[in-house]
Parts: sequence; structure tokens; C-alpha cells
Amino acid sequence: MGSHVAKHCLQSGHRVIILDDLSGGFKINIPEKAIFIKGSINDTELLSEVFEANDIDYVYHLAAYAAEGLSHFIRNYNYSNNLIGSTNLINFSIRYKIKCFLFTSSIAVYGAGQLPMEESMIPRPEDPYGIAKYAVELDLDAANRMFGLNYIIFRPHNVYGENQNIGDRYRNVVGIFMNQIMQHKDLTIFGDGEQTRAFTYIDDVAPVIAASIKFENAYNEVFNIGASTHMSVNHLAALVASAFGVNPIIKYEQARKEVCHAYSNQAKLKKYFGDTPATSIEDGIRKMATWAQLTGIRESNPFPTIEIKEKLPAIWQD
Repeated sequence: MGSHVAKHCLQSGHRVIILDDLSGGFKINIPEKAIFIKGSINDTELLSEVFEANDIDYVYHLAAYAAEGLSHFIRNYNYSNNLIGSTNLINFSIRYKIKCFLFTSSIAVYGAGQLPMEESMIPRPEDPYGIAKYAVELDLDAANRMFGLNYIIFRPHNVYGENQNIGDRYRNVVGIFMNQIMQHKDLTIFGDGEQTRAFTYIDDVAPVIAASIKFENAYNEVFNIGASTHMSVNHLAALVASAFGVNPIIKYEQARKEVCHAYSNQAKLKKYFGDTPATSIEDGIRKMATWAQLTGIRESNPFPTIEIKEKLPAIWQD
């Protein structure tokens, strides 16, 4: 997502500095005209150097390891990366008088049983990933009230598209399916596959996030952003297989603890930003499939530091 937001910021005439440790992405995805600094948001010395050396007006914070299911088993990593790293950025944004802090949260903050998910609902996240995201939202609100730091929070969901790390076995089911198909493997689905999500093409969210700083009436607000049409994971598997011209062979794994149905209402987003792009799931998957075939298979490596192995799904234990 970061590479696409950076591209749209550059197209709008902004000078863009990208800070990324490349733990979940690839250098080839970095837009040509962007200034790239390899490093972590947990490196406060590096952050100090970056903020001191550059006249930064806006911070777009998209750095996170967005693996909800795995977050139960990597709690320390999850909070260190997704929460502590975020507060580091918030601290420097306050010190250097940033005009607005753009944060990509997640509809994971809502939890279960709140459909369609709306910004007025009280979040009840059910996993450490959602908890970390909501904690950052609360911290931004506190920073605004205490220091006047403006922010915009977006809650995207199930974003897929070009540049995604299809080799990550723990997140981004569209990419996982594509990587499996290109390796002539069965498509793996947790549970019966009837859980539903609203899968969102990257070019329907990245331009809106990039341009949002121009909408000052949206400052200090929270927005759902993403597709409004939801479908089952079984249906998704059939669509991805069709894009590759194959019949899906599905291997059902033991169900994991997750929210069964997750989709949101985007009425507030449209009220503030007007009509936003809406790519059909068929067209979005076709575009990503074309890119994936050109990019090729990605190796799927196990997460290096699983902290809790009790109840870890069997498919993740090798």
C-alpha cells in the first residue's frame, strides 16, 4: 500500500521520503523519484536524523505487519512494531510540528458482530493486531487534544493488488492464492470458507489516502475505506482460479479464531471525499493476476520468531 500512496503523492507534486525496513516489501516497488531510506520506525536515532534533516509537512504512516491471525502468536513483535513504532512517529510529529498525520488503521478494530461496521460504533478488537491499531487511534486523539497534532485515520480492509508480497503465508489471502496457483498447489482455506470479507483493490484506496491532506475538514476524523461488496472466501478462491484459467482444488484447514464476517459502510468517506474509485473484484483480480504472472512465484518462508506455539495452526508449524 505504501508504494502506491507514495506514487500518487509524487504525481501530485510532493517531495516524498520513504522510510522502510523492507521486512514485508521489496525495493523494486519504490517509485523512481522517491527518496528511499532503509530503516525501522523503531530506530529513534534514525527518525531523529530524518526529521531534523528534512522539512517534513505530512507523515503517512503505513508501516505495520498486518497479519491478524498470526498476531496471537507474535504478541511482542506485534506491539513493538505496530504500536511502539507508531508512538515513535507520533512523538517526532509533535516535536517537528507536522501539519497532519495520516494513519492506516484497520477494520480489525471493530471486532465481531458489528455489521456493517460504522465509524460511530465502539471498537472491540478481538486480536492483538486490532488492539494495537486501536491503541494508536486513541493515542492520536490524545496527541491532538494535548498538542494540536492533526490526524486522519483510515480503516482499510482486505486490500490486494500489484506490489503485494504474495510470498507471505500469513496474510493477504488473494496473494496467497495466486502464489499457490503458480506453484500448482492446492488453495488452503481455514474453516469452511464461508467467512466473508470485502476485498478492496489497491487503486481504490491509495489515491484517496494520498489526496486526503487537501481536505482539511477531514482532519481529526476516522474513515472506513474499501469495497462495499462482500463475498465468501470460497467465492474468492473461484474468482482467483478463474483469472489463472484453472479449476481450484481447495484444501480446508482447521478453522482458526477470527471474525467470521467483516465488511464496512463507507457513507462517511463519501460525505467528506465525494465519490471514490470502485474497481470490480473481477477486474481487480485480473489486473493483479497479470502482474503476479510477470513477477513470478515468491518463496513463502516461516515467520522467524514465533513466540507462542500453543494452538498455532498446523499449516504454520513447518
